[in-house]
Amino acid sequence: MYSRSSLKMLDVVARLGSFSAAADVLHKVPSAISYSVRQIEQELGVKLFTRLPRKVELTAAGEVFMVEARQMLRKMDELTHQTRRTALGWQNSLKLTLDNVVRVDKLSDLIENFYQEFEFAELQINMEVYNGSWEAISQQRADIVIGATSAIPVSGEYGVKKIGSLDWALVMSPSHPCAHQERLDEDFVSQYTAICIDDTSRVLPKRHNEHYPQQRRLLLPNWFTAIECLKKNVGIGYMPRHIAQPLIDYGMLVERTLEDAQTPSECCLVWRKHDNHNLLDWMVEYLGDEDQLYHDWLK
Repeated sequence: MYSRSSLKMLDVVARLGSFSAAADVLHKVPSAISYSVRQIEQELGVKLFTRLPRKVELTAAGEVFMVEARQMLRKMDELTHQTRRTALGWQNSLKLTLDNVVRVDKLSDLIENFYQEFEFAELQINMEVYNGSWEAISQQRADIVIGATSAIPVSGEYGVKKIGSLDWALVMSPSHPCAHQERLDEDFVSQYTAICIDDTSRVLPKRHNEHYPQQRRLLLPNWFTAIECLKKNVGIGYMPRHIAQPLIDYGMLVERTLEDAQTPSECCLVWRKHDNHNLLDWMVEYLGDEDQLYHDWLK
């Protein structure tokens, strides 16, 4: 009763208001159209059309039915197109994860270019921290990750491109006691709270910003909240230099050094190897080589 052809026939009859006119469009005889409509009405137990001498009109029930029928037709068409695209390697979405150590300046350009290139596809973007990025891709919550740090802690078939080395700055409020100390050492720094971004992993071991064993930590979800806490003298912490430097230049934060400072972190672009995912192939190509990746996401 609800085959695509039967719904299409009802749509044509409703739009043209005539069994004869619909028969011409559908290359059938009017009696066949009339019989098919009557059969559907009998199965529904409802009159969809009022028969008049020279035309037919939708009943109130028919109006309601056709609204839903036309939505079903659109969904059937989209299902057909989506199935064919998928068979050719064109998925309908791409899951992109950003590790929150990367810059987001280029994200709007990436989104705009993706949506201009692919009218049928959607981007799903989320942010993870440290091993949370690896967990996202290992659990297939991400197709591609920008800014994954450290060595690969998960098994699987992945493509990898180097992004470059991420430098860290130890920062604090200008009024913090550490800002007025000529020389910082473990004993002095350990008195103060370490501002850390919390690793979003749930299964893999968590990693955090460098801090001394005796320091009490404040674990925060992102750099926005970390910056606010640093500005309000809650503690001190390591921050990616590309995030910290503007705040240092404006005098909102100050930088100090420790002998055993946090070492630079190697970052990479990582994606799940997939033999039939053209959106993923496009994104890997779009993001460019190591120099381009470093310039866009870490510099």
